[in-house]
Amino acid sequence: MVNTFVTPDVIARQALVSLREQLVMQQLVYTDITSDFASARVGDTVNVRKPAVFTSKKFDRAAGIEIQDATESKVPVKLDQFDTVDFEVTSEDFMLEIDDLDERLITPAAFAIATGVDQQILTLRNDITQEVGVVTAGDPFRGREYSDPRVLIGAGGVLNAAKVPTTERRAVIGVGTHASWLDTDDLQHAEKSGSTEALREAYLGRRLSGFDPYWTQNIAGPAAVPAVGDPTTEVGVAFHRTAFAFASAPMAVPPGANGAVETRDGLSIRVTWDYSMDRKATVFSLDILYGVKTLDKNRAVLIKGADKA
Repeated sequence: MVNTFVTPDVIARQALVSLREQLVMQQLVYTDITSDFASARVGDTVNVRKPAVFTSKKFDRAAGIEIQDATESKVPVKLDQFDTVDFEVTSEDFMLEIDDLDERLITPAAFAIATGVDQQILTLRNDITQEVGVVTAGDPFRGREYSDPRVLIGAGGVLNAAKVPTTERRAVIGVGTHASWLDTDDLQHAEKSGSTEALREAYLGRRLSGFDPYWTQNIAGPAAVPAVGDPTTEVGVAFHRTAFAFASAPMAVPPGANGAVETRDGLSIRVTWDYSMDRKATVFSLDILYGVKTLDKNRAVLIKGADKA
């Protein structure tokens, strides 16, 4: 008999919790959580609300005030990323309590999806042209190597010159750069903090030069033999939250299938299962439909060494 505690709603709710705990990049970029997007299909486009930008005006008593448009603009984001993890579930698995089912199956599946989501967000680095990390004589923003955490002083200077807000600035680096940064006085005695398990583990321990620094395994190292023009180091990124956007929309449960959809804080996951005649077993599926987009490339700067000459 199937455990009555393990229902589609319960599993979907736990899957969303597990997914959120594994995400790093998605937690750091802009996500429109003010609207509940309707059920969507692959290729649909949703309009993400972009925060309003105002300009300070000099007051002229004779002319009076100048009313500025306070309407938040909308940016179309195509939902073209459909990530899924599918696996067989035995009758014994169905007899598990939700905590055991989560540990054995849901959390590993959520980790795989979180890896795919964070890697996709990191592809937005390809849109960024501003760089720090190579010492350039006479350049006040480029006086430190990428392997020195003080490189963030220069990154902050680049963003300051672009008049980027000083709040909600983040920096994300790879494992090699992380190891170099940890071997400095700035981070030797830092304590961990954060809001979810993945963020707590990824956080470097203290705010650096105006940025909240994180590291991730999803930043790949350079090619063994870089081609001309390719990076010779890991490519990290320092950015304001509104440089990049993530949008996710719920998908309908297929007719006749067992399943449920759970959505919270701009993140939606679908969990379904059904008996497969081909597999002669119950197939369990976790999937997510989402899209990513660069909102403002001037609000981000790459942290990297020199490219291959």
